[in-house]
Amino acid sequence: MRALNTLRPEHAAKIQFLLTDIDDTLTTEGRLTADAYAALERLWASGITVIPITGRPAGWCDHIARMWPVFAVVGENGAFYMRYDHEQRRMLTHHFASDTERRANRERLNSLSIKILSGVPGCALASDQNYREADLAIDFCEDVPPLPEDAVKKIVSLFEAEGAQAKVSSIHVNGWFGHYDKLSMTRTLFAREFSSRLEELLPVCAFAGDSPNDEPMFRFFDYSVGVANIQTQLHRLTHKPKFVTPSLGGAGFVELANWILEAKKIQNS
Repeated sequence: MRALNTLRPEHAAKIQFLLTDIDDTLTTEGRLTADAYAALERLWASGITVIPITGRPAGWCDHIARMWPVFAVVGENGAFYMRYDHEQRRMLTHHFASDTERRANRERLNSLSIKILSGVPGCALASDQNYREADLAIDFCEDVPPLPEDAVKKIVSLFEAEGAQAKVSSIHVNGWFGHYDKLSMTRTLFAREFSSRLEELLPVCAFAGDSPNDEPMFRFFDYSVGVANIQTQLHRLTHKPKFVTPSLGGAGFVELANWILEAKKIQNS
């Protein structure tokens, strides 16, 4: 990983799409700060297309797509994306799985939740579980005392033993049935909304994240950026971001936004 200031200004100035995780990337200690939200506003006002790519649930994503200065949002680690059409006042949602598949998967996940909660003392259903459509989120440090690494690994193994995908974020282990992730749904979004293959837009895209469920994005994007707290997750990563910010969480995101906007300002002066 290289320092953010080694991302050359002439490259930063070309960024047209900024994709970003939310928890511990946009947020700081669980809060969306005024500075981080203001950075989203400034990016949007400058013409940069901002798209959160998050593990958070459908209920949250509906709010984000409607009320934040973003183009769309990918949620539940790639289970769907949502885009709010402000002119038609209509939410457009594309799911990876059909309604029938999601209902069947939910029954399997409900059964699996019982096994995980009884098998890993101290973990809990994530507080946002009721707002989820496609996955099961197990809290290991958001609203419960932090669990040791062995407990996190056991949660992952219990998901995988049932044939589910499992990804670790900075706060949850998310599990689901279906072969998708943040990157696959991002590809779908770009194909459907911009009629473009994501590979064709690599020179004008950047991604910011902080945890293992961002790993497909870190691997794929040339301008992948970890906020500084990525350092605490390196033992869980095979593919690291190419760049890293000086500061943690939302402050790191602000540094990335400022770096891109300042480069554009210099280019246009």
